[in-house]
Amino acid sequence: MSDDASDSASTDVNSKAAALRGLYESDTILRVVNVWDAVSTKVVAEVPGTTAIATAGHSIAASLGYADGGMPLDVALKAIEPIVAATELPVTADLDDGYSDPGETTRRAIGIGVVGANVEDRLKAFDESVARVRAIIAAAQAEGVDFQLNARTDAIARGGDRAKADSIADAIARGKAFLDEGATAVFVPGAVAREDVEQLVAGLGRGKLSVIGLPGALPAAEYEALGVARISYGPLVQRVALRAVRDLAADLYGSGVIPTDTPALN
Repeated sequence: MSDDASDSASTDVNSKAAALRGLYESDTILRVVNVWDAVSTKVVAEVPGTTAIATAGHSIAASLGYADGGMPLDVALKAIEPIVAATELPVTADLDDGYSDPGETTRRAIGIGVVGANVEDRLKAFDESVARVRAIIAAAQAEGVDFQLNARTDAIARGGDRAKADSIADAIARGKAFLDEGATAVFVPGAVAREDVEQLVAGLGRGKLSVIGLPGALPAAEYEALGVARISYGPLVQRVALRAVRDLAADLYGSGVIPTDTPALN
């Protein structure tokens, strides 16, 4: 790559990182409909209201025959690259737990144009989890990119039998430490109920909490009013798409036909 091309690519990455930061900092909740390949990216990107693209690691893994969390890093990055190439919007990627070297994982993700990420703590020891966030931020700074880390804590999702109050307290303690290290937001899967979200926002601050819109979750506008920064939908988007495929197949094996109003989205 020539120096001019390298400078242009760097400028593009930095402008997208700045755009993503602005979306997180807006009073309007950032809504991302998670994608898993180039065609799902193009379909979602063309929907009015789409401001950023977020990958779903679970969905990418499933489409490639891996269990959630079991996809090798090289495979994950190879799958994310065409997603970045398919859109001009900023892309934030699900990078599982950051793999063996979260700083190097971040550097490589930035190298393919990713400007933000979800990285989960999997409820590792507190100090180790904080150190891994620190490594991600340091790697991004070394690359000169204002990388937007949506640092995930599994304090609720992996809380097991402990009291919900203890899990929420742990999520707040971990989240505050992640924010202190430079994370943009804190993703707390399992925070669905209004009272849980209120406690987390009170502990982390308005505009710092990220949630997933599981079945039974509040509408995005209600989370926005509570001070939530971002809502994503993880593997649920792919599940809805796969249900449509399954139902169509069952219909076609019966007396069905392809609907005449089927759009050419691919």
